[in-house]
Amino acid sequence: MTRAASFLLLVLTISACGRRTTTDVFIAGGGTSGIASGIQSARMGVSAVVAGENEWLGGMLTSSGVSAVDGNYNLPGGIWGEFRNALISYYGSDTHLKTGWVSNIMFEPSAGNKIFSEMAAAEPNLTVLRNASVTRVTRSRNRWKVNVRTADGVLRYSAGLIIDATELGDVAEMCSVKYDVGMDSRYDTGEDLAPEMANDIIQDITYVAILKDYGREIAVTRPEGYDSTLFACSCINPLCAGNDTSGAEWSSGMMLSYGRLPNNKYMINWPLSGNDYYVNLIDMKPRERNEALGPAKQKTRWFIYFIQHELGYRNLALADDEFPTPDSLPFIPYHRESRRIHGKVRFTLNHITDPYNQPDKLYRTSVAVGDYPVDHHHSSYSGADALPDLNFYPVPSFGLPLGTLIPEEKEGLIVAEKSISVTNLANGATRLQPVVLQVGQAAGALASLAVINGLKISEVSVRSVQNALLDAGGYLLPYLDVSCDHEWFKSLQRIGSTGIMKGVGKSSGWTNQTFFRAFDMTRLSELEGLRDSYPLTDIEFVDEPLTVKKAADIICLVAAQNNIKVTGESISRSLSIIFKGQARNTDRIILRGETALLIDRVLDPFNTLDVNIKGEFISKTTEPSKH
Repeated sequence: MTRAASFLLLVLTISACGRRTTTDVFIAGGGTSGIASGIQSARMGVSAVVAGENEWLGGMLTSSGVSAVDGNYNLPGGIWGEFRNALISYYGSDTHLKTGWVSNIMFEPSAGNKIFSEMAAAEPNLTVLRNASVTRVTRSRNRWKVNVRTADGVLRYSAGLIIDATELGDVAEMCSVKYDVGMDSRYDTGEDLAPEMANDIIQDITYVAILKDYGREIAVTRPEGYDSTLFACSCINPLCAGNDTSGAEWSSGMMLSYGRLPNNKYMINWPLSGNDYYVNLIDMKPRERNEALGPAKQKTRWFIYFIQHELGYRNLALADDEFPTPDSLPFIPYHRESRRIHGKVRFTLNHITDPYNQPDKLYRTSVAVGDYPVDHHHSSYSGADALPDLNFYPVPSFGLPLGTLIPEEKEGLIVAEKSISVTNLANGATRLQPVVLQVGQAAGALASLAVINGLKISEVSVRSVQNALLDAGGYLLPYLDVSCDHEWFKSLQRIGSTGIMKGVGKSSGWTNQTFFRAFDMTRLSELEGLRDSYPLTDIEFVDEPLTVKKAADIICLVAAQNNIKVTGESISRSLSIIFKGQARNTDRIILRGETALLIDRVLDPFNTLDVNIKGEFISKTTEPSKH
């Protein structure tokens, strides 16, 4: 080869190595929020790449084996609702998902991966990489350069925006985003339940096991280091006598049926003297993490042996048709906590328990909903007795604000999964699978709108993201009295998100609910929120029931006082929807849902009164758009 030819080959090699594939949105992580981000982005017409860290998609729902869905059973919105419906179709009916008592939606992890893989494959704008780890992220000239390690070598991407959907917020850390790990001080968050001093204590992780009933005795080798006393009081059994019996509330049968899955399988994710394990590996390097997880895996093997040999379930062993891993355990552990970024806003327990009386009206900016209590696992931590009691701390259902996904100081990056800007206490309710799926969908919508409109993430309007989610069948606020397929649904979601009419939340054990009270009568005093939206309003909001005519008159008066043009035709059209072609009796009492519909269609406050990331109104006098 001549010197000139050698030089040309060298140039071509350097060029090939430096070539980057271009995409609009790059999503690091193929877990619960990562796959939802990719699907939503692709559906909105932008190109997206999801880099999944193992062979499966779905994260804690699949790769971690936590295939018992926590919460949102009655709030089936957006991609979460699609996933639930796909499970129902896969198993034949919703009753076939109610196999265990911890959840109404139980499934085999492999089935979840199959569904997510099919959903992803249906999107031509979406590219999915498997067994792919992001190793480097840099930003130059308003674009991200991302290096991804795969089995075929290093792939290089150039992306307009990046979404961190990793399990532990690793990309946010690469980007030097400020974050917290562990418990916050009550003096920093204003949460009375938080400890006095901050610490770095996180929740226990769990290496979940999926056991299968083989219908015959299966020999399991006694694991090295096995000690039956670790699990003696995991359930009621003779070994628990004389030990700490605080955890022995259930029979062995109840312990196993807790996580019973279809097809005679059992999810072993038991916190009471079971296979929870404490280790804080968030800031460790990958190799250190792998080493630190060895004892967590071993504890699960010990627990399996205990179930088989001490409790007598010798027909149960690790399923051989679930995880394609050498040890038949999940690809990754169940991480209940990760880094929590410093975002544009921070969502606290106070925002959950009392949303309307906080300085920032974050409920107006909600993009996801949850209805699970604050659930923290700390039983495996050596100093657990000194920590706050956070075992199913009751809260009402809640809406999660958009600003939690946006880092405080890093443009071009959106953070999803469990690394959003919430307090340690709030994370106990926001970390659950349906919420995290919705977080991913919201991240995809936010990124797509920025790309489509040529905006910075911080410039994308809150209402545009919320409208995209409503169009995708998602919830903004967790109202139970009007389902997502009801004709009033969007109107109630929009009006609730303005605060003009407010829902009522309550909690009872594991049941956490919020109602719009759509079918109750409307009282004038309940419309006082009109004054917050329209400050020129001069009405005495007395406590009296409203008729249909009176409600229409009030809306027209508010419009006149605030220089908003409202036509008789717009009122008439709205009344036609309320009465559905029936004879109009405008002297009858108007229901709250009907009032919301009337306000939404006549004044359109959701779209004409934009809000900023903290829920503050930006404009208050814009003429309403026409529906």
